[in-house]
Amino acid sequence: MAGSMLSIGECMVELMQAEGGMLRKGYAGDTFNTTYYARLFAPAGWAVEYLTAVGTDVVSDEMLSFIEGTGVGTAHIARIEGRMPGLYMIHLKDGERSFSYWRSTSAAKLLADDPERLRAAIEKGDIVFFSGITLAILAPDAVETLLAELRRAKASGKRVVFDPNIRPRLWDDAVRMRATLEAGARAATMLLPSYDDEATHFGDASVGETIERYRGLGVKDIAVKDGANGVTLQFGEAERRHVPAASVSHVVDTTSAGDSFNGSFLARLAAGDNPADAAAFAARVAAAVIGHHGALVEREKLPEAD
Repeated sequence: MAGSMLSIGECMVELMQAEGGMLRKGYAGDTFNTTYYARLFAPAGWAVEYLTAVGTDVVSDEMLSFIEGTGVGTAHIARIEGRMPGLYMIHLKDGERSFSYWRSTSAAKLLADDPERLRAAIEKGDIVFFSGITLAILAPDAVETLLAELRRAKASGKRVVFDPNIRPRLWDDAVRMRATLEAGARAATMLLPSYDDEATHFGDASVGETIERYRGLGVKDIAVKDGANGVTLQFGEAERRHVPAASVSHVVDTTSAGDSFNGSFLARLAAGDNPADAAAFAARVAAAVIGHHGALVEREKLPEAD
């Protein structure tokens, strides 16, 4: 079995709490987190690639070395003089997270500024993943460049996957945010939304309403994540399915819960699992991830795929 997954977005420097009031440096970001977990569980023969932009500074060099060390391909990562990676700090209280960000000079904001490079990378992917954060950090013209290429990929039969991952702090206008996220959904064949985001920002009264709204935008396959309430699947015209959340004994850090679900879910679909089995496995991965600190948890601490 051979294939390729391409994830498009921003990887940042992550500062997380450590013992004695110290901070530990890592590298993470919603689309890269998804890519990391997809690489861990991808079937043999599959390539997992990341498309972003970084600077030419020492921190960018270290980030590229780290990404390569995870087995994720870096051939589609541009180097931009005068820019550098963004940075964020995780604040934890009772296992729940909040963030402080520094990304004004982030090179990833320019990831779609070379349309030819963007098209060439997307053409090589069987699965193409992007998020609402990817759209939020780009200038309006760059958003349209990216969405045009994703619409082209969808029309060619590729699986284009979108997680709206709604972060209102990244948007200057709520109306533009909703319109851009809906445009992202129209470019996708599969959606991986979180119900609490959709209820808050689109006013959905139920998971079913979220599904029907996105089906109305032309999305064929939808998996709505709803935390401890599990995941609801609507794939094509098949019967709607609910997959329970996996049990969690102790929540340490909810960072990357949704991202780890996304990556392991897509990897198991690529391996040939049906959506319900893929979701059940991904739920187990997410449950394990939130029992540890940080966005990226080592493979040996995660469940084995069947």
